[in-house]
Amino acid sequence: MSFDPRTIGKPVYESLQGLRDEQEQNQGDEAKRKERLKEQKNQAVELYTYIATWGLLRLKAEEKAISEDKKGKKQVVQEYFRCLETLVEQSKLSGTDGLNTLVGMDVDDYLGLTGLGLALAQEFSFWASAVYWDIKGGD
Repeated sequence: MSFDPRTIGKPVYESLQGLRDEQEQNQGDEAKRKERLKEQKNQAVELYTYIATWGLLRLKAEEKAISEDKKGKKQVVQEYFRCLETLVEQSKLSGTDGLNTLVGMDVDDYLGLTGLGLALAQEFSFWASAVYWDIKGGD
C-alpha cells in the first residue's frame, strides 16, 4: 500500500464543497444563503481550537446541542465526524451512536483518534479558506 498525501485533504475538500454546493443550489434567499455559508466557514475554521480545548467527546455532544437555526455549524460538525469515520474505518463515529462509541473506546484508542482528529481539523480550517474564499467576516 502506497502513501497518498491527499488521504486527509480529499474527503475534507469534497465535504465542504458539497455543503457549499447544496446551499448554492437549494437556498433561494440570498441573505440566508450567505449567513449559512458564513456559519459553515466559521465552524470549519474553529474546529481545531474547539477539539484542542475541549476534545472530541465534547464536540460530539455539542453536535446534538447545536440548534436548527445554526444548521450550517451543525452540518460541518456532522461532516467532520463522517470524514473521521472514513479515515479510521471505524463505524458509528458519525450519527447518533457516535457519542457512545467515543465513550466506550479505551484510552489509547481515544488519544490516537484525537491526534488524527486534530490533523483533520487543520485540514477543515485550510479548506474553509479555499472553498469559502468569498465569504468574509466572523460571527
